Amino acid sequence: MAETAVATLTKAPVHFDIVGSFLRPERLKQAQRDLNDGKISQADLTKIQDEEIKDLVEKEVKAGLHYVSDGEFRRHWWHLDTFWGFEGIKKTNVDHGYLFHDVETRAESAQVDGKIRFTDDHPDLKAFLYLKEITKDLDVIPRQSIPSPAQAYAELVRGEENIAILKKFYPKHEDLVHDLTTAYHDLYLALYAAGCRDIKLDDCTWGMLADTDFWAEQNIDQKGVDELQAEYLKINNQSLENLPEDLRISTHVCRGNYASTWAAKGGYATVANTLFTKENVESFYLEFDDDRSGDFAPLAKVPAGKQVVLGLVTSKKPELEDPQVLIDRVREASQFVPLENLALSTQCGFASTEEGNHLTEDEQWAKIKLVVDTAEKIWG
Repeated sequence: MAETAVATLTKAPVHFDIVGSFLRPERLKQAQRDLNDGKISQADLTKIQDEEIKDLVEKEVKAGLHYVSDGEFRRHWWHLDTFWGFEGIKKTNVDHGYLFHDVETRAESAQVDGKIRFTDDHPDLKAFLYLKEITKDLDVIPRQSIPSPAQAYAELVRGEENIAILKKFYPKHEDLVHDLTTAYHDLYLALYAAGCRDIKLDDCTWGMLADTDFWAEQNIDQKGVDELQAEYLKINNQSLENLPEDLRISTHVCRGNYASTWAAKGGYATVANTLFTKENVESFYLEFDDDRSGDFAPLAKVPAGKQVVLGLVTSKKPELEDPQVLIDRVREASQFVPLENLALSTQCGFASTEEGNHLTEDEQWAKIKLVVDTAEKIWG
């Protein structure tokens, strides 16, 4: 794709979008099982991933999407694979997985085993290079989604064992923050050098802090919550310093998305003063698909000129929302953010992990069509 076309698309207002992960096709799932059973090689799996990603991108283009992803088809998790890709962080098995509303996930985590740094063999860079190659002649923008640095930090201090090992390599907290944010910054620059102009930071840390029941379960008082918000903000913003001006950075704030279940609840009011006013991103992708998400009032904190992508269409259930209800909710949100700075999206990805949500691929694409068609009615 020519650079002039990229510039034109980047500047043009786009009022519909996706979060990025797609249901894994059965062929891809079977290939992963075959690799685990020793029936095929990693090279065989990579070839199948390449073919399925190419097919996915063709479907995204056909659906009319401006920003396209690789569906996260090479990942097991939306976040852990990225952490494992940094030197100094390893994959671990833990006693318990993440606790969602009705289910517990696989019990895997990430743990420091040396000094953290970015290397050129990072899987996210490899993934983007292929996505860039297959979209170079298309009028779309390939996007790379990455779990936020704050999310990585939260994982590295998850549990007493992780904390104890972390202190062996990083007795000084500021050294950890420096190395982690530098590794992320280097990843951003490597992606930019590979042609990436759109990076989305997926982040559950703010969603958890919005949940007052979570505070109580973790024995965190208001002072503790304020300190965590300041910590997460510092880590994210420090990684974003001194980046190229034409690299668009956005963030998606999630409350958990695993097998159609959720992990946190609560509106954005408790984090709005920090997240919306101080995080150095251009766009906020926010979940508003059910009552757990709260109302639109906190959007009044979003600075003028920044975009809010309203996740009004759930990716967790197959039933299609009423287009008129979506239109009315967008109009309601425009009381707090100008309509020209709003966009419509699914509330999250369809498969934040390889398990995926409980709907079919046809139902997935019907959701995306609903987003595109409804946006056309609102913005023309």
